Amino acid sequence: MFVPKRIIFQKEALEYDMAKDIFAKFNDNPNVEIVSISSNKIKQYIPGDVLCEQYKEGKRTLIVGIKKGLKFQTCKPSAHYQMPLVSGCMGQCEYCYLNTMLGDKPFVKVYANVDDILNQAKKYINERVPEETIFEGAATSDPVPVEPYTHSLKKAITFFGSEENGRFRFVTKYNDIDSLLNLEHNGHTEIRFSINTTSVIEKYEHFTASRDKRIEASINAAESGYPIGYLIAPVFIYPNWKEEYHDLLLRLKSEIPKALKFPVTFEIISHRYTTTAKNRILQVFPESALPMVDEERKYKYGQFGYGKYVYPKENLDEIKQFFEKDIEELFQNRKIKYII
Repeated sequence: MFVPKRIIFQKEALEYDMAKDIFAKFNDNPNVEIVSISSNKIKQYIPGDVLCEQYKEGKRTLIVGIKKGLKFQTCKPSAHYQMPLVSGCMGQCEYCYLNTMLGDKPFVKVYANVDDILNQAKKYINERVPEETIFEGAATSDPVPVEPYTHSLKKAITFFGSEENGRFRFVTKYNDIDSLLNLEHNGHTEIRFSINTTSVIEKYEHFTASRDKRIEASINAAESGYPIGYLIAPVFIYPNWKEEYHDLLLRLKSEIPKALKFPVTFEIISHRYTTTAKNRILQVFPESALPMVDEERKYKYGQFGYGKYVYPKENLDEIKQFFEKDIEELFQNRKIKYII
C-alpha cells in the first residue's frame, strides 16, 4: 500500500466520498502532510530544488482531484480507451517512460469522481454495441498501491462485471489485490502482472513487489476466476539472460493452475529508450547502470513522430525466437499477444 508523505486535495475534491475517506484515514497521521488548495496548481506544494529531489518528493505525493474533462484517450493496440482512474505510480523504475511523460514531479493522482468516469465508460460502450469495448486501467499508472483507500478498481471491476459489451484490463507490479478476489467480475476484467527476472527487478525496479510476490498474486487472481496475463517488460539482453528468463517462465508454469477458463496472455516488450528519457534518467538516477549506449542500438522512428533507440534486428529476432519457443513449449492454454 502507498503511504504518502503529503496529500494535496484539489479544488472541489472534498465534496466526494472518496476524498473524504482519504482525509479521514490520514488526517491524524503526524507523518503525512495534508494540504487543501483552492486551485489546481500543485507543483509549488512539492519541494525540491534539483530534478533528483523533485522526482523523489513527487513520488511520495498523492493528489486527490476530480476528472472534469471526460473525453477518454485512445489506447491502441491493447484497448479502445484509457480508463482514467489513477495517474502516476509510487514505484521508481529507472527505465519507466513515465519519468519523461509526467515531468519533473511525477506524483500519484487519484480521481474522486469515479461514478462520473464509469458513466462516461457506459456511454462509450453503448456507442459500440454490439461490439465489445475494452478499457485499459493502467496506461499511465499502477492503480493497485492506492486501491486500499480509493476502491476505484473494486468499483470498476464490479461495473464491468455487469456489462455484456464492456471489458476492463489493468497491469500491476504489486501484489495487494486481496480486496479484488471475491468480486463478481464475471471474467470481464483481465488482471495482468508486469514481471521480470529477479536480477532486473532488484537492479532497476525500486519500491516494487518482488518477482515471487507478483507471481503469487497472479495465481490468486487466476484461482478467483480472473483472466490473467503477464507483461514481460522490458526485456534486457545481458549475460545469462536466456537462462534467467527461462527460469522465470518455468516458475510460472509450475505455479499456474492446470485448469483455466481463459488462456494466459503474454506481452513481451524489449528495452528501448529515447534521448529525452535517457537524459532525464541520468539526472534522476546518476548511478544508473541501464544499458543506454546509443552506438549499440538502432535508431527507429515510432508511430508518434519521435525516434527510439532499440536493440538491433538480430537481437530482436533472438528475443522473439526465444520467447515464442519457450512459451509455446511450456504453456498449453496461452496466447502471445505480441513480442516487440
